[in-house]
Amino acid sequence: MTFPSVLSNKMALAVVFLGLLAMAAAAAGNFNKDFDITWGDGRAKILNSGQLLTLSMDKTSGSGFRSKKQYLFGKIDMQLKLVPGNSAGTVTAYYLSSLGSAHDEIDFEFLGNLSGDPYILHTNVFTQGKGNREQQFYLWFDPTKDFHTYSILWNPQSIVFSVDGTPIREFKNLESKGVAFPKSQAMWIYSSLWNADDWATRGGLVKTDWTQAPFTASYRGFNDAQACIWSSGSSSCSSSSSSSGNNSWLSQSLDATGEQRIKWVQKNYMIYNYCANTKRFPQGPPPECSPS
Repeated sequence: MTFPSVLSNKMALAVVFLGLLAMAAAAAGNFNKDFDITWGDGRAKILNSGQLLTLSMDKTSGSGFRSKKQYLFGKIDMQLKLVPGNSAGTVTAYYLSSLGSAHDEIDFEFLGNLSGDPYILHTNVFTQGKGNREQQFYLWFDPTKDFHTYSILWNPQSIVFSVDGTPIREFKNLESKGVAFPKSQAMWIYSSLWNADDWATRGGLVKTDWTQAPFTASYRGFNDAQACIWSSGSSSCSSSSSSSGNNSWLSQSLDATGEQRIKWVQKNYMIYNYCANTKRFPQGPPPECSPS
């Protein structure tokens, strides 16, 4: 092979590599284009040309943001790095929600803790204003040391919560059992960092140590490429989109491997499951808790 051909091959590979980087950057989204900072009086910041967002909280206020778009079904990914050190009393909430008293909502909430103690990942699903479907987990890594991907897959069949690609919880569409399922209200993506030391850490026994403030959580890698955008009463997904390769997630459900991963997480890392709370449900658990 001659020198010019070697050089041209290397240049071609470089072009391909740069193209892949550009595609990755595009898929990751841009916080300037995708989100509005909604509160915090300057405590929320968009940095690195829109590739990084930080929320902070001090004794005066926390902060938060909301997506510019509304979604009616989607696969939403976000990378978070949580408040390090003594984060007791703080809550970092990342969730989808509609508006109103009969709203739908899909929640990730990260409950801070004393230094050295694990974060608690709190999940919940609201349908038509009804929640009380809490499941809580420890994580199998320190979520303050690096970014990790927290994903929500929401389609007409089910809602799947995942961490770094590992499913941890599924809420199935069980309308056949009389259980409402979020399928008609478009939702925004929200996130906030706020003080909840009246309940968040050991039921409110451990208060926020304000000498550690400001507390900061970081976000990157937002991806809504596989989502149905809701605008002016219509969806960006056509009625036949679930049959197309690009929107196969619209009919996706957990395979056998996914079911096994959920069982593994729930056996080893689940610390609370509303379905198992017999004191709360003395007449028996809600219908969605029964094996289908």
